[in-house]
Amino acid sequence: MTEGGVDDARGVYGISVAAELVGMGAQNLRAYEARGLLEPGRTDGGTRRYSANDLARLRRISELLTAGLNIAGIAMVLHLEDENTQLRERHALLTAEHS
Repeated sequence: MTEGGVDDARGVYGISVAAELVGMGAQNLRAYEARGLLEPGRTDGGTRRYSANDLARLRRISELLTAGLNIAGIAMVLHLEDENTQLRERHALLTAEHS
């Protein structure tokens, strides 16, 4: 949740708005989804809805592209970063339980 109480995981942006906000083409967002780099929410009708978390991930993809990584490398980095986040959260829970 953000300060205003908005859920960062809730998909609220359509593909054209999300693409504009991150400075990419809509076709890039579709390609990244097809390659498994992100998974936007969908409406009941199947329309993609991007969340604040999705936008942050797209910005991270852009940073990694600028650094010279290819899509396979980006997938590996994102996977490792996600895994690291999960491990840190689990460690924090275990530490809190044993305090």
